[in-house]
Amino acid sequence: MKLKNVFQRREVKYTLSFEQYEKLRMLTKDKLFEDQYGLHTIYSLYYDTDNFDMIRKSIEKPDYKEKFRIRSYGLPTAESNVYLEIKKKVNGIVYKRRVEQPYSALNLIDTYTALENPFQSKKSQVNREITYLFSQQVLEPKVLIAYDRKALYTPEDGNFRVTFDFNIRYSLDELDFQEDGMRGVSPDVDVLMEVKSLASYPLWFSKALSEIGAFKASYSKYARVYKDFIVPRENFKELDRKIEDIGEKAYA
Repeated sequence: MKLKNVFQRREVKYTLSFEQYEKLRMLTKDKLFEDQYGLHTIYSLYYDTDNFDMIRKSIEKPDYKEKFRIRSYGLPTAESNVYLEIKKKVNGIVYKRRVEQPYSALNLIDTYTALENPFQSKKSQVNREITYLFSQQVLEPKVLIAYDRKALYTPEDGNFRVTFDFNIRYSLDELDFQEDGMRGVSPDVDVLMEVKSLASYPLWFSKALSEIGAFKASYSKYARVYKDFIVPRENFKELDRKIEDIGEKAYA
């Protein structure tokens, strides 16, 4: 099955315990089925400005927000492709547009420079959008996030999908798609469920959610990393700079 490169849908998240997850799977076993990929690992390298303007704006929950990331399904190799993605959210609707790029063609540390005119051999609307995004601001790789995912579908509705993410982890220093140095993001979240749909939920799914006591949650992996790990790090850097300035003035 070929992965889609253009999406338009609502995405609603729920944080579940392992017990809720197991009960939901049991309640929907005759309706929801794992896709052909089974349990697989997704890696997303998020780009942002030096001051993290994109994620800071996203946290403010504006009517319009966007992110840019490079996504790989499994650890990439020289022979595999990755996806360059623009993810936009407009009034609650998620629009995701992406293009494939050989992993071997990317210089991850300097990708923002390469992307000033990134796809000379491919003239498409998505390529032009990415080029425009990078022409408006200097973006650089900031956070690598990984998680293990199960994706489920129902034959009743091709636009209705449910994903379960486990073992969400991140790195701020090793940004070249590897597991070394990755740490857990949310020890309080056993399973992050995301429901993707264009219309209302099927009745049987709504009943299952009610039975397990699941409620909508505001959760962004990148936002969680920013608030819990990047902000403290930046605060320590600022404190170090102030201490260094005080020391220089004392010896002036």
